[in-house]
Amino acid sequence: MVSSLEERILAGLDAEQRQVATTLTGPLCVLAGAGTGKTRAITHRIAYGVHSGVYKPSSLLAVTFTARAAAEMRSRLRELGAGAVQTRTFHAAALRQLQYFWPQAIGGQLPGLVDYKAPLITEAARRLRTNADRATVRDLASEIEWAKVSMLTPESYVAAATDRGQPGGLDTTTVARIFQSYEDVKTDRQFIDFEDVLLLTVAILEDDERVAASVREQYRHFVVDEYQDVSPLQQRLLDLWLGGRDELCVVGDASQTIYSFTGATPRHLLDFPSKYEQAPVVKLVRDYRSTPQVVHLANQVLAARFPEPGVPDRNIHWPEPLELIAQRDPGPPPAFIEAKDDEAEAAEVAARIKKLLASGTPASEIAILYRTNGQSEAYEQALTSAGIGYLLRGGERFFARREVRDAMLQLRSASRAASTDPVPQLTRDILISLGYSNIAPTGGGAVREKWESLSALVGLADEMAEARKDAETPFTLHAFVSELEERAASQHAPTIQGVTLASLHAAKGLEWDAVFLVGISEGLMPISFAEDQAGYDEERRLLYVGITRARIHLTLSWSLARTPGGRAHRRPSRFLDGLRPAGSSRAQSAARPVKRRVLAGPPTCRNCGALLSSATERKLRRCGNCPAGYDEAVFENLRTWRLQVAQANSLPAFVIFTDATLMAIAEENPTDLPGLGMVSGVGANKLERYGDAVLKILGEGT
Repeated sequence: MVSSLEERILAGLDAEQRQVATTLTGPLCVLAGAGTGKTRAITHRIAYGVHSGVYKPSSLLAVTFTARAAAEMRSRLRELGAGAVQTRTFHAAALRQLQYFWPQAIGGQLPGLVDYKAPLITEAARRLRTNADRATVRDLASEIEWAKVSMLTPESYVAAATDRGQPGGLDTTTVARIFQSYEDVKTDRQFIDFEDVLLLTVAILEDDERVAASVREQYRHFVVDEYQDVSPLQQRLLDLWLGGRDELCVVGDASQTIYSFTGATPRHLLDFPSKYEQAPVVKLVRDYRSTPQVVHLANQVLAARFPEPGVPDRNIHWPEPLELIAQRDPGPPPAFIEAKDDEAEAAEVAARIKKLLASGTPASEIAILYRTNGQSEAYEQALTSAGIGYLLRGGERFFARREVRDAMLQLRSASRAASTDPVPQLTRDILISLGYSNIAPTGGGAVREKWESLSALVGLADEMAEARKDAETPFTLHAFVSELEERAASQHAPTIQGVTLASLHAAKGLEWDAVFLVGISEGLMPISFAEDQAGYDEERRLLYVGITRARIHLTLSWSLARTPGGRAHRRPSRFLDGLRPAGSSRAQSAARPVKRRVLAGPPTCRNCGALLSSATERKLRRCGNCPAGYDEAVFENLRTWRLQVAQANSLPAFVIFTDATLMAIAEENPTDLPGLGMVSGVGANKLERYGDAVLKILGEGT
């Protein structure tokens, strides 16, 4: 029996993964770099513990942060014969407990769960006679979520949010009042939100010893994946689940902390060895995903971290990053593209993708990753012009498509009569009636999209049949349908042919053969909103995550101007200093002026040098005696646009931008968002809300 376990579960693991898999009791900290097989290590650990009798499947809870990651872990555990282990997100696990214990702990029916905060926040602002447009509501929703996972109340929010800027352009006192009003609206309508699920579960476990004892009786062992992303509220819930016990395995990588803005903090991961002094710390550094060339660049990006002169820092002690060791065969060196403008950059990326497709790289194994979602449009247009299909991550959900719903109905019906016939062939036979064929249609549009959806289901059947060919129980159509239903519930879509377009945040946890990191310029990477050392460090980690998504081909690109013919004043990201080839613009870090904070002298006119006395003069950087340096037509176009926006949102025009700010914008005539953000009176919130519209007007004026 022991030899079969060794062969089936432990065989194929490297030394460090094997140490993880065989350390079954007590606290365990796994520091796992990108691509080092952390999911493999912890699923084999769980399976080994179940098969050796150390773990009772119903007594172990594995938690992670996305439904997709939880579904993938469940799928792997089923393949290892440990499918009865519960694998959930923090929210899903808490909701399950809340639904079960609410009647006995609170009484009555659990309030309804709110899917979207926006309508309730709009109502909350309206009760306070505060106007809130769509962008403001979005900012408020994010801020309220941060406050709640940080375990702040409307009363304690103001003191804790002093360094968080002004969400939606509102001061912290106003945000706190809207926060309280939002809570009142929920109570009036008998709703709870996703953060309440965690808060209420924590409250019940703290207040009711019988409930806490029942939960601790059921769950004896815990595994937490992506532990660097735990919020204070999630950590509090985990502590209550544990109840002072130490049967806890955590897995994470501080270098992949990219969600601080949501309340996530790596402090719990970094402090784990001191909290559990007897806990082994296992480091997974063998990178099985990427070529040595990609791994080397990723290591360089993290190793180059240095404090920005004169920039405030926060007191988080960051250890030396894990240095990855590549295990794959060598591949091509990372490519660097410097383009004249955004349009040229997108066209060059599309041309290189076309070559990859021609050389045999599947479209599903290619991704274009960017910092902000607003960057996707140029690449959508470029790929369309090149005749290349693409998938916008975050678009229509796969399992909501009509052909997919019809296919699942057909497969479910057939599964009632099917025995153990070969599932892949049976799937093909069933889906032929819905439009599937072994050969892809030559055209595009709806016909091609429908075929790609059905083809993805066939491909999944092939993958599962291959993965379970040596399993003890046969792979049946019923098992395949069950897998599809579970994936539909967690939105764990199968692979579809098409180049993926996604933000860097959305790409976390994914990987492709070829990755294009675009827009890697100052103002976008790091984003212009990064204002302190912690912000710059998180942006660097975000670039690291993007680089480590690539298995073989990696391309990093930037443009010197926003529009064709525009001023070429952009600079490549500081994170590439010393890493780019010497032939590219400003290739040496010495060419970049070091950012230093200096004492400001008295403001003087940019033209005649006279002292500037009024706020308007200081904003325009010229005195009233010197002529205006802007195009009057552009200024009037900006005023007309401002009036339209103000009327549409029932706001005074000056709340959008003052006349002085519009004059300064027209005078500076910036060509991109970072440049516009440098104009006095714009600010981060207004830049995000109105930046693209303003730049469009300026572009039309030139």
